[in-house]
Amino acid sequence: MNNAEIQIQFPQPGQWGDFTLTAIYRDADGYTRTDRYKQEDLPADQAPAMEAVVTALVGLAEPWKAVQVWARLDEYVNLVRHPDEPASGGSVCLTVEVVNDQGGRRTFTSCDYPEFAIQDPAAVAFFKYFVE
Repeated sequence: MNNAEIQIQFPQPGQWGDFTLTAIYRDADGYTRTDRYKQEDLPADQAPAMEAVVTALVGLAEPWKAVQVWARLDEYVNLVRHPDEPASGGSVCLTVEVVNDQGGRRTFTSCDYPEFAIQDPAAVAFFKYFVE
């Protein structure tokens, strides 16, 4: 586990194609780095993993719409695994700040939406691409 984090801001909630991604991590010299990307700056090979994040957000119950997402890398232990599945691995865990049309604001985690713990290797690679 590390202290790296990716923040994704959606200036227009519910419009997933317009976002700013900010990667916050320590570089090899121990300094904290902050790199910002707009949607058009993402490498094409990283687009499918970003789509996985958006897919998780679309599953939010109405009337909530994501305005900001914090993604962190975590380790999981697969307690109910099948023989062909790994015993443990990395996952990208999302914390999502949402708003509704009445001005309500709330934060959801994987406790509220299990799909916010993304165990897809492409999502882990996406996270590592920006913070390593």
